[in-house]
Amino acid sequence: MSLNLDTLRLQIDSLDHKLIALLNERAQVSLDIGAAKRESKDSQDEENTHVYIPGREKQVFEKVTRLNPGPLAADSLCAIYREIMSASIALQKDVMVAYLGPVGSFSHDLNTHYAITRQYVLQASMKRFGDSVQYASQGTIADVFDAVERGRCQYGVVPFENSIAGSVVPTLDKFIKSKVKIRAETYLPVHHYLLSNSTTEAVRRALAQCQNFLNSQLKGIELIPCASTSEAAQLASKEKYAAAVCNRVCAEIYGLDILHADIEDQQDNTTRFFIISDAWDAPTVSDKTLLMFTVDHRLPGALCDGLKVFKDHSLNLTKIDSRPSMLRPWHYVFFVECAGVHGDSEVMSNVVAELGQFCLDVKIVGTYPDQRPQDLN
Repeated sequence: MSLNLDTLRLQIDSLDHKLIALLNERAQVSLDIGAAKRESKDSQDEENTHVYIPGREKQVFEKVTRLNPGPLAADSLCAIYREIMSASIALQKDVMVAYLGPVGSFSHDLNTHYAITRQYVLQASMKRFGDSVQYASQGTIADVFDAVERGRCQYGVVPFENSIAGSVVPTLDKFIKSKVKIRAETYLPVHHYLLSNSTTEAVRRALAQCQNFLNSQLKGIELIPCASTSEAAQLASKEKYAAAVCNRVCAEIYGLDILHADIEDQQDNTTRFFIISDAWDAPTVSDKTLLMFTVDHRLPGALCDGLKVFKDHSLNLTKIDSRPSMLRPWHYVFFVECAGVHGDSEVMSNVVAELGQFCLDVKIVGTYPDQRPQDLN
């Protein structure tokens, strides 16, 4: 049976009409949900002021993946739904998200030796909030916290740890004094690309911060260090026979071709980000909780006694970290993340109470749905 192109296009047109009607019907229900929240007797509750509900988002993505018969890939369908939910969020409320910017640049925070790929923060933000909300670029991680604390932005996205470089120290330090809460987490693979307006064979100079790939694949070319990947991309776009090692967004911004993709030395390089806000979300079937506390270092075994509380409640610890308290020399704040428990649960209430017997200044920094990708478990 031969396929008639005109007939198939008419089918697409008919389906598009139905999709548009259904999308707007869904959007109207989303608006009704927002109205119901405002009219409810609990309209002053923190949770009812939020339009970004990570627990509900996770349910939607899991449902979409489960119901998908193909041929669309699950990731593609989830990306479509990401934008559908983003548009619904924007309909309910004007949302501003603070992130570490600007677009396309790669920078080092002055307070850490760990490199923070700023463009990846925007990618992580858009992965969670989509393209329909507003984004506010911030100069430092501290500025992101400040924007949320002062109410200029409802949400903020900050890098928390990298699978190779470890914890992002400025983020940990801000949690010690800040009142913001962790509302969600997201993971983003880190990929680098060789960009140029020339062919690989014609490249004579590389403007880059990454050298291993260039040393092995493009021996003998001149390597030019740059202050940022955006600067490298900008220079490569203007100079013939030059290339830059950057992220994919730089290719779009500066009109460069991707000569080689995924040239990073460590293929499983992943960064975890936190979405911060003034409140955390309701419990889901699988949550994680991050706590912080100090101990009396004069008491032998104080830290060990504190950590044993988690074992006694059968809680798996997924991260332990420490930072100077800045109150006095050699006094530390400990961060502990545990899986399988929500901050509002009875189990966590008992944990906090028991920790108080051995630890000081016990505080729940945040509690959030477990979003760790299966391939990282």
